[in-house]
Amino acid sequence: MPETKVVALPVLGRHAVNAYLLLGRQPIIVDAGTPGSARLIHDQVAAHGVHPEDVRLIVVTHGHIDHFGSASELSRLTGAPIAGHIADLGVYRAGRVNEPYLPIGLFGRLFARTSRVRATTEGFEPDVLIQGETRLSDFGVEARIMPTPGHTAGSVSVLTDNGDLVAGDLVATPFLGFGTGRPANPPFHDDRLGNLASLREMLALGPTTLHVGHGAPLDPERVSRWATAEQRRLDRLVAKGRLRTRGKPAA
Repeated sequence: MPETKVVALPVLGRHAVNAYLLLGRQPIIVDAGTPGSARLIHDQVAAHGVHPEDVRLIVVTHGHIDHFGSASELSRLTGAPIAGHIADLGVYRAGRVNEPYLPIGLFGRLFARTSRVRATTEGFEPDVLIQGETRLSDFGVEARIMPTPGHTAGSVSVLTDNGDLVAGDLVATPFLGFGTGRPANPPFHDDRLGNLASLREMLALGPTTLHVGHGAPLDPERVSRWATAEQRRLDRLVAKGRLRTRGKPAA
């Protein structure tokens, strides 16, 4: 049984926004980039020697516009169905995020004011509706979709049987991918404690590499040390009543 290979498909800059091509017995794509990037992803898939029409599935990791923005168009170009988690279904159907983002730090507050976060796109109905851990063997890849809520309620990651974790926005590198090798939060999380719990659950499974939506691959040991420090930071915020969570006041 061939090992699954993870190939980054840069959507914006070298690492600012990434989609991924997973190559096993058959190919799948994880994430669909920003609105208008479907042709770019399609052509990069072809450049890696894969016929785009052979793609068996498009997995969307969560309901933010830079991850599902071109899902509908990419599905039409490849003929592949789309998989998304039921908890982000409303966003996928609407083609936009309706609730205010919960920013993290100064960069998050500044980024929340930009037009990018208010962008809209063509909505879609997932063909494969994820509710729990889901094997991808039937789609030609030895991997599992793993629910990892926190960044959004419907966030998922993809863990290959050989240990690569395609982690969406569980963790990032600083300034949307412009920092290399150093773990950081993305600009937003709906539930920082929930996201950190999901991250630590994934780390406990012993991944070899984390492939993130914003940044170059991350070393799990370095991410684990960062997660320990992040837990201390969040505990202090909770103690001060300053930790905001979607649907809840600061606590």
